[in-house]
Amino acid sequence: MSFDYDLFVIGGGSGGVRAARISAGYGAKVGLAEESRMGGTCVIRGCVPKKLMIFASSAPEFAEEAQAYGWRDASAGAFSWDAFKGRLDTELDRLEAAYTRGFESVGGTIHHQRARIVGPHEVELADGSRFSAKHILIAAGGRPQLPGIEGEALGMISDDLFLMEQLPGRVLVVGGGFIACEFATILNGLGAETVLAYRGDKVLRGFDTDGRLLVTEQLQQIGVDLRLNLSPVRLEKDGDGIKVSFDNGPDTHVDAVIFATGRNPYTKDLGLEDVGVQLGPNGEVVVDEWSQTNIPSIYAVGDVTNRVNLTPVAIREGHSFADTLFGNKPRYLDHTLVASAVYTRPHEMASIGMTEDEAILRGGVEVYDARFRPMRSAFAGSDARVMMKLLVDEDSRRVLGCHIFGPEAGELIQLAAIPITMGATKEDFDRTVAVHPTIAEELVTMRQPTRRHDEPQGGDA
Repeated sequence: MSFDYDLFVIGGGSGGVRAARISAGYGAKVGLAEESRMGGTCVIRGCVPKKLMIFASSAPEFAEEAQAYGWRDASAGAFSWDAFKGRLDTELDRLEAAYTRGFESVGGTIHHQRARIVGPHEVELADGSRFSAKHILIAAGGRPQLPGIEGEALGMISDDLFLMEQLPGRVLVVGGGFIACEFATILNGLGAETVLAYRGDKVLRGFDTDGRLLVTEQLQQIGVDLRLNLSPVRLEKDGDGIKVSFDNGPDTHVDAVIFATGRNPYTKDLGLEDVGVQLGPNGEVVVDEWSQTNIPSIYAVGDVTNRVNLTPVAIREGHSFADTLFGNKPRYLDHTLVASAVYTRPHEMASIGMTEDEAILRGGVEVYDARFRPMRSAFAGSDARVMMKLLVDEDSRRVLGCHIFGPEAGELIQLAAIPITMGATKEDFDRTVAVHPTIAEELVTMRQPTRRHDEPQGGDA
C-alpha cells in the first residue's frame, strides 16, 4: 500500500520535532501538524521563557549581595516589563525559527494547523485535507487545567504569564507544584506583591520531604505571602481587580490570578476514541515501553502519555521512537531514573531517584544528609542553608537517590545523575576527590549516615 507519508506527527513540541527530524534524517518522508507555534510548550510558553524570567527576577538579590561584597553603589534599579518582554519575544521568535528550519532542512513538511486522526493510517487537517501515513505519532503535549470554581474565567493559566502586557501590582498564584512555586518566585522577584495559595501543608508534593520544607520556608523568606491549607472557591470582578474567596480563610483582593493547578494530556478532539486508541483516566494515551498504542500504527510520546512529564523525557522518547522504527536501532527509554529541578530562588530544589519517604517504605536504606551555610551567601550575611542528601542501599551500596537544595542545584543534579544512572555506589562517591571550596564537594565528603531505615514500614514499597 502506498502512503502520503511514512510518518505523520501531530504536535510540533520538543518530543514531536525530535522524532520527526530524526526520522526524516533516516530517509523517512515525514509530515507534521502544529496548530500553534513550533517549539511547543517548553520553548514558547514553558521552560525557556520561565528560566529567562528566573534570571531577570534574580537581579535585585545579586545587587544586594554585591553591596555586601563592597560594591556600595550596586543596584538593580527599576524593572521594565516592556523592555524585558521585547527581548523575550525576540528570543522566542529565534527559537521557533530554529525548530522550523531544523525540521525542514531534512526534508520535513509542516502543516500549520490542527490535525486529528480519522483512521489507523489517516489524519485530517483543520481545513479538511487528508493524508495517509504508514505510522502516526501523537505528540500533542499537555494543557493547563482549571480548578472548576465559580468565576475561574477571570483568572489566567500558566501560558498567559508570558503574554501579559503589564506586570500586576498584586497577584495570586494558585497551586503548590513546581510551576506555581517558580511563578511565585518570578513575580515576587520582579516586584509584584505575590500571594501563593495551596491546599496542602507544604509545597512540591512528590518531592523529598526535607526539600519540600526548605522550599516552603524559602518562599516565605523571600516575601511571598504563602497561604497553606486553603483553596479559592470563587473569583469575582471587583473594580479593576479581582476578589478571591477561599474555603478556609479571609477574602483577598488582587489585580490578577494565575492558576497553576496541574496539566492534563491534550487529547481532546484528536479523534482517538473513534479510532479505538486506548486512553487512561486523565485522557492520556496509553502506550507500552516502545511508545506504541493498542493500534499498531499509532504511537505517542511526551506529556500526552502522562508518564514522566518533562521536556528531556519527551525528547528522548521521540528519539528512541525514530531510532526504532526508521534507524534499525531498537531502543526505549527507562523512566525509572529521571532527574528534575525546581527553579526557585535563591536556592533551587533538584532530585533524582528515591525520596526518603520511599526509603522508609522500602527499608534497608542509609541516609546521608548534610546542611550548611554556603560560603558565598554566608559571607554576605545570609542565613540560607544548603541541603545535600544521598540515599544508599545498605546491601548493594548503590546510591538510590540524591536531593539537593541550593544555588544552581539543577546544574549539580545533572552531574550527579550520571554516576547514579550508571549504578555508582557510595564508595564510588567516597573515592572521588573533592573540588574545594565548592558546595558540591559535600556529595563526596559525607562519611557517616545520619540515619537508617532498616525495616520496611507501611507494607511493600
